Amino acid sequence: MADFSVKKIDEMEATFGGGLRKARAELGVTSVGMSILTLPAGYDRYPDHDHTHDGQEEVYIVLAGSGVITIEGEEFALDGETMARVGPGTKRKLVAGPDGMRMLVLGGVPGEAYEPPEWGELGAPDPMGG
Repeated sequence: MADFSVKKIDEMEATFGGGLRKARAELGVTSVGMSILTLPAGYDRYPDHDHTHDGQEEVYIVLAGSGVITIEGEEFALDGETMARVGPGTKRKLVAGPDGMRMLVLGGVPGEAYEPPEWGELGAPDPMGG
């Protein structure tokens, strides 16, 4: 029997106030963290953060729009032609461009099996209370 899943992004369950779609859970992916992050035009409140608390590295792939990722104070333009990988202990911040930005964000701990956070499961409460 074939093993596959297909789902439209806008039909996926959202969390974090609607800005993050639970793509991993919706598609039944178990090997890697995977979310769709949508930031409106000019959005600059995405937190400057690292993943020292969970050891996760992240890969950012723009699906639509554009923006900037600041990594340890250095800015890099992101668009449909540019991807970024950021290690767990490195600070990163995203800012959406004038048309907003929709991204595929992949994450996992190098050398370990993926363990999803509770908020990433379908039906889990939104950490922002939404």
